[in-house]
Amino acid sequence: MSDSKQVAALAARLREAEASRNVIEPVRGEIASGGVALDDIATAYAIQQANVDLRVANGERIVGRKIGLTSLAVQKQLGVDQPDFGALFASMAYGDAEAIALSQLIQPKVEAEIALVLEHDLTHEKHTFVDILRASAYALAAIEVVDSRIQHWDIRFVDTVADNASSARFVVGSRPLPLSQIDLTACAMELSREGVVLSRGHGAACLGNPLNAAVWLADRMVQLGTPLRAGDVVLTGALGPMVAVKEPGTYTAQIDGLGSVRATFSA
Repeated sequence: MSDSKQVAALAARLREAEASRNVIEPVRGEIASGGVALDDIATAYAIQQANVDLRVANGERIVGRKIGLTSLAVQKQLGVDQPDFGALFASMAYGDAEAIALSQLIQPKVEAEIALVLEHDLTHEKHTFVDILRASAYALAAIEVVDSRIQHWDIRFVDTVADNASSARFVVGSRPLPLSQIDLTACAMELSREGVVLSRGHGAACLGNPLNAAVWLADRMVQLGTPLRAGDVVLTGALGPMVAVKEPGTYTAQIDGLGSVRATFSA
C-alpha cells in the first residue's frame, strides 16, 4: 500500500468509527514500523490532517488547537519526548452547562485545563513566554472532553495523533482573566461531579507551566505553515488526571482565579 493510500485508508477508518460510534483496533501496526520514529509521526499527522481537511471542505470551521500529552509521566509511558496537538472545530464547542449528548460519544473522559484566547497572531519561528503573554487576550477555565475511536483506549503516540489527538468536545468558562492576574504555575484545580472531587491538580502539571505547552504549539504550527491566529482558542493541556464519563451528569472544574466551568452530559 502506498503512503498516500495508507493515509487515506486509515483516515477513512477513523472517520467512520467516529461517525458510527464504533471503536476500531489500534492503527499503529499499520503506520510504518508502528513505533515513534519521525516517519511514523509524520504519517500519523498526515492521517489527522486528511480528516481535518475533509471537515473544512465540508464547511466546518477551525477555531483553535488542543495540546495533548502534556504530562511528563504520560509521555514517558508512551515513549515520546513531546506533546501532540489536534484541531478544534466550532462544532466541538459547547457552552457552560450546555447539554452534551453521551449518545454522540464513544468512551469519553473529561479533563480540566486552562484555555488561552489569542489577540494577536503567533508567527515567529521560535516563540518565547513573552510572545505568548503579549499575544493572549485572556485565559479561561476549560473542560476538554476527550474520546478515542481506538478500542479500550489502547493507544500509543501515533494512535492518538492520527485520531486528532483524541479530541471530541470542549467547554470554556465565562470569566476571562488577563494572564497578568493569574499564577499559571501555582493555580490549583479541582474537577468534581455532584460535589465529589474526582481529580486535583495545578498549573505546573502541564509541562511545568501551561505557557511551555503554548510555546511548543506556536513553534510547531509555524513549522507546518499554519500559525496560530488572533481569535484562536488554545487548550493548553490537562492540569490533573482525566476522569471517565460513565453516565449522565455535570462535571465542574474549578481553577483558582478563573472560576468554574461545567460540562453537562445528557442521556
